[in-house]
Amino acid sequence: MQIESRSIDYVPARERHGRAWHLWPVWFTGGTQLASVATGVIGIALGANFACSALAASAGCALGTFFMALHSAQGPQLGLPQMIQSRPQFGYMGALLVWVIALISYVGYNAFNEVLGGDTARRLWGCNAHAGGTVFTLLALAVSVVGYDLIHRAQRGLAYLLIVVLLFFTIGAALRLHLPAQSWSLRPFPATAFLTQFFAAAAYQLSGAFYVSDYSRYLPREVGVRAPFYWTYGGAFVGSLWAMLVGTAAAAVFPRLSVAAALSAAGDLVWPGCGGILLAVALMGLLTMTSLNYYGASLTLLSVVDSLSPLRATRAKRVGSVLAVGLTAHLLAYGFTGDFVRAFSDLLAILLCLFTPWTAINLVDFYLVRRTHYSIREIFNPHGLYGRWNCRGLAAYALGFAAMLPFVHTELYEGPLAHLLGGADVSMPVGLVVAAGIYYCSYRRVDLGPEFASARRADSGLDAECRA
Repeated sequence: MQIESRSIDYVPARERHGRAWHLWPVWFTGGTQLASVATGVIGIALGANFACSALAASAGCALGTFFMALHSAQGPQLGLPQMIQSRPQFGYMGALLVWVIALISYVGYNAFNEVLGGDTARRLWGCNAHAGGTVFTLLALAVSVVGYDLIHRAQRGLAYLLIVVLLFFTIGAALRLHLPAQSWSLRPFPATAFLTQFFAAAAYQLSGAFYVSDYSRYLPREVGVRAPFYWTYGGAFVGSLWAMLVGTAAAAVFPRLSVAAALSAAGDLVWPGCGGILLAVALMGLLTMTSLNYYGASLTLLSVVDSLSPLRATRAKRVGSVLAVGLTAHLLAYGFTGDFVRAFSDLLAILLCLFTPWTAINLVDFYLVRRTHYSIREIFNPHGLYGRWNCRGLAAYALGFAAMLPFVHTELYEGPLAHLLGGADVSMPVGLVVAAGIYYCSYRRVDLGPEFASARRADSGLDAECRA
């Protein structure tokens, strides 16, 4: 299999391939892994019982996946990676803001993934955690270097194995895993723990919005919008929630153990030796998901470089960008010490503040303002149709972010309204409504007809002129 030649450039019609259903195993496998398990542990770590944590994780996962799946439908229509699509909303240079945020999220997630992967490897094979994490990262980088088609094939093959193992564990857990007393009661209701788990699950799913259309952009445009949405939503929701609930159950039975240790112990209660199998397949899912993150991070890094100095996309540049992001994440993981679950929860809370205004603006623009009418050529033109700075998008982002701050709760910062709510972070719906509303209203009196006509003229003959 050859290393993928495309990176941030447009995928022409003759290179499009695949079917919409191919998206479900990508996101099912992407969700059915150790980081999702860790997300499901957060509510238990804050003192909630199984029922409360499971309900919060289910609702949060449903909400976050909805926005993620809407972004997935953009890929076949534009044939571009997710982040480069932000230029019409923020401007050629203004999009740097969200790209830097995306890079921070990629590096942060993969640093935590390496820590989790190293701890799991130590538990499975008795190796040094740092050595295990390093090997884990090298394997993930190798998959992401080859690119799109290998990622799809790996996710598809692993999906069926994960379904078999998880079904076996779930049935066994229902029969043999005995939850503590009061695990099914919602009284007294722990509002802070519930909301923290809810928005952690939502943020975890929403974080996929930054790169989800990277894995649908090779699909033919004819698949439309609905099919990619439904296949992405189904795969991501079922896979992620299943893994979160496994983590919730394991932590409820073994609240004092680490994520990997609790998962292993819960598996062994179901059937002796099952814990190791469960850890191994969850580690494989984490590995392929980390490769997705590195792939998306490389495209985002190239987008940043392209804004500063326009570049011609090549295999060498994509491989170099993958390795650069991988080294950065590895150095952060190597220096990590502390409480993994608490630190991971704080990362999700911070990223929620940064993701939310962007996703609101990007989706409103795609579905309600420009309604899929974009010029591919002008997106790459530094002095083109979309300008260098789009003040409407930047202002909507800034105001949406500012509106969220009073409702934010992390270890680093607690907003005054979050304090009044007992430490509950409810910033996400505030940011969505404010950013989306301001951006949409800013375009209500703008006649975009001339822009759409210019976009059609600019892209005349685009597919015929594109070369691999």
